Amino acid sequence: MPDVPSAWLRASLPLCLLGMLASEGESYGYALIQRLGEAGLGGLKAATLYPALGKLEEEGAVEVRWSAGDGGPGRKYYRLTSGGETRLAQEYQSWRALDDVVSALAGGRFAVRTTPGDDGGQQ
Repeated sequence: MPDVPSAWLRASLPLCLLGMLASEGESYGYALIQRLGEAGLGGLKAATLYPALGKLEEEGAVEVRWSAGDGGPGRKYYRLTSGGETRLAQEYQSWRALDDVVSALAGGRFAVRTTPGDDGGQQ
């Protein structure tokens, strides 16, 4: 996958995290970074991930559980709430609609008509 602009990654990260937690259940930050990399979103930094997870927690989409480490530091485990499941369903549907429009526009398959009879620049 080509490099993804950082603004796109930051904008799509919450939806990606919700989807990953829905399919994988409970997980912790480092594991989420690894899975995102395996999925094609490599290079994500902890400084980007943890604020996104914190915001999802503040918004009630995920809940956090702290677990002491086995001989090492403890970990925060994140899991989806029922509100997060609802949000995932709604935002995924919106994402798909946006993807359809952006793909059509960027792919040159959409002619914008500004006045009746205007062919949108198509000959």
